[in-house]
Amino acid sequence: MKLKLFFLFSFFFFISINAQDYIFGKVVSEGHLEMPDVTVINIRTDERVATNKDGHFMISGRQGDELRFVKSGYERSAKKASTDAPLNVTLTRAATLIQEVEIKQGLTGDLKIDSKNMNRPKKVEKLIKDLDRYIAQKSDPRVLAARPGEFVQPVTKGTFSLGKVKNKWDDVDLMSHLISALGPQYFEDLKIEKSQIQHFIYYIFAGGFERKTILKYGYCSDADLMRFQRAVLTRISTYKAPQASK
Repeated sequence: MKLKLFFLFSFFFFISINAQDYIFGKVVSEGHLEMPDVTVINIRTDERVATNKDGHFMISGRQGDELRFVKSGYERSAKKASTDAPLNVTLTRAATLIQEVEIKQGLTGDLKIDSKNMNRPKKVEKLIKDLDRYIAQKSDPRVLAARPGEFVQPVTKGTFSLGKVKNKWDDVDLMSHLISALGPQYFEDLKIEKSQIQHFIYYIFAGGFERKTILKYGYCSDADLMRFQRAVLTRISTYKAPQASK
């Protein structure tokens, strides 16, 4: 019996020591709109993640790490994770420079000369009109038809992409589903305050909760919910809620 207790204690201690810390938060625009696809970079580890459709993100890190937020068309922003509380980041639009227009030849005051210089030659005007007319015409289907014996790529209704298949969910989506499926009473019974529910769920994830299939298909079954609850019972005794910042 003593040997079994010693093994369990060692196992929980190992998980607690090796559990990965996470920094999570939300990115919004100046108009307080959620911003998806913002690149979040941990400067210390060079790890990169992207915000989800609701502007939420989660990245490995610890207090004191500097995070950089990058999105095309917006000013870059940097912020340090000073507490365990979620980071709230606002991005501002980048100023765009209007390209300078150079006028090579000024007006002379002579109507004939100025009209000749400013107006395009008739041959150029005709060529432009002919090109516009040609582009507007529909191509004959026989032009693009396959020749005998030539391979033709089949047309599919769905989208087809090469490379890594993007997950339908991320950890933030799964966290929201767990809170909705289990209900707030479940966490109240565990003595987890409402403000600490997200932090507690990330703590369970960091303890090795297997969720690759859930994130890939965007579906959490009843069996997955039971696995999560078993993981909660295993780790609840070692959970320490972060101290609220004064």
